[in-house]
Amino acid sequence: MRLPVLLQDPEARRGVRDMLEVTPGIAAWGIVTGVAMTKSGLALPLAILMTLTVYAGSAQFAALPLLAAGAPAWVVCAAAFCVNLRFLIYSAQWRPYFAHLPRRRRVLFGYLSADLNIVVFQRAWPRPQREPGQVPYFIGGAVWIWLVWQVTSIAGMLLADAIPPAWGIGFAGTLAMLGLTYALVNDRSTWTAAIVAGTAAVATFALPLKLNIVVAIAAAVTAGLLVEQARRASDRLRSATP
Repeated sequence: MRLPVLLQDPEARRGVRDMLEVTPGIAAWGIVTGVAMTKSGLALPLAILMTLTVYAGSAQFAALPLLAAGAPAWVVCAAAFCVNLRFLIYSAQWRPYFAHLPRRRRVLFGYLSADLNIVVFQRAWPRPQREPGQVPYFIGGAVWIWLVWQVTSIAGMLLADAIPPAWGIGFAGTLAMLGLTYALVNDRSTWTAAIVAGTAAVATFALPLKLNIVVAIAAAVTAGLLVEQARRASDRLRSATP
């Protein structure tokens, strides 16, 4: 869909409007991530390239302390991979809406989709089925969040030395991330994953190279999947019982 046509589509504009409520949190987290990337020692061109290509704040934040600690490349990649495993679950949730699209477009949608895109989208389209208007709605909201993230993240990189620590911008970013995370915790499996992740991260805090992050993510994904499988088995059993 061409940009002029997209801007005139009412569903695309609705997608942007619906994402406005989460924009302050995304902006705060983008600034914090940009500052952290500069403070970690990454050169500005490399930091900009990373934010444009990776486009995953949590994965970037997981990789930064490992890069600063001189961790091997496989450890950095494993941490980023584990952090982004949640997008496998998201992709299954996107499938009823976008499985009919060409592969090239689905790949582009995969790059543009972020955590809150699925939350806001499913609130607007609660039935997991293909309906008119879904594609422009997604594009409008996803492109808006992408722009907000890139602008604020790069701004954080450029202003890293000008932002006094007394402003507590790091704590503001943490609060923003907690708010974003809370929006995603909406059922038993996600609550279990969140509790297991926090417990595992604290229990393995002494591991070198920030490997407690990898352990926490792996434990959370495993726990969430087990709870989800148990729920589905229980649902099948109830449906089979006369």
